Amino acid sequence: MISFLDFLRDLTNPDLAFLARALYVSTVAAMCCGIVGSYVVLRGMAFIGDAIAHAVFPGLAVAFVIGGNLVIGGLVAGVVTAILVAALSQLRRLREDTIIGVLFVAAFALGIVVMSFAPGYAGSLQEFLFGSLTGIPVSDLYAVTGAALLVLLVLFLLHKELVAVTLDRVMARSLGLPVFTLDLVLYVLVAVSVVISIQTIGNILVLALLVTPAATARLLTDRLPVMLTLAPIIGAGSAFFGMYFSWALDVPVGGTIVLLLTVLFLVAWLAAPKHGALAKLRRRRRRALPVAARGEQTPIAVARS
Repeated sequence: MISFLDFLRDLTNPDLAFLARALYVSTVAAMCCGIVGSYVVLRGMAFIGDAIAHAVFPGLAVAFVIGGNLVIGGLVAGVVTAILVAALSQLRRLREDTIIGVLFVAAFALGIVVMSFAPGYAGSLQEFLFGSLTGIPVSDLYAVTGAALLVLLVLFLLHKELVAVTLDRVMARSLGLPVFTLDLVLYVLVAVSVVISIQTIGNILVLALLVTPAATARLLTDRLPVMLTLAPIIGAGSAFFGMYFSWALDVPVGGTIVLLLTVLFLVAWLAAPKHGALAKLRRRRRRALPVAARGEQTPIAVARS
């Protein structure tokens, strides 16, 4: 197994420049997904994240076949799907999750058909589905950076409005906020975050990068600003150390990052100071004890004092 110090040396080795590129993209993507994922988790719309993760696949496939930029191809497909989901969901005849289910399966199937026309189909498909350390060209670094900055700028400008829609859609509509437009904006931001993550973590596993850091942060705090800070830190830290373990053990990078995120989530679920399983167990046991055993004064003792 490669030591952590050797891993740091490899990051600065010009012959292994692809490793530094992969680390940069995965870290930026994890931070971006952590912030956007906080809104996703609070709104309970993880299924939409999964749908868009699959829906960007035909855009990636078309870009690969014609030799275009994968990030731009995925963005186009993701944005188109986000608009379709937001528009078709306005028809109350069908539930939103039904529309999403139809669209993302169709999009994913289209991507597989398009990929079949590419030379080296099987190997390329595997990289798209499960991620790759070596598949990130230098040009994508600029596209990923620009996309991430755009996401952060939009969230900064529309933070209050997105929070209002997230917490109470009826109240937001009564205040005159454009709920449909804000829904569409959030869908597009999810699409952008998913696209910049796919190349290192893969299409199948990218939902974990969007949801798990935010879910972990949700267990650790009740305050949204703290959650928006913790989620990208958890995501970026998992991306960095997941990359190290992937490189050291020669295992898939996407799966390694997701497993590390899952371990952190389970630790938070178990040991979070306020919302963890152990904390809840202690509170139940404390409530079950007699008043005197809890160290509290009885009403009579309070009156005498």
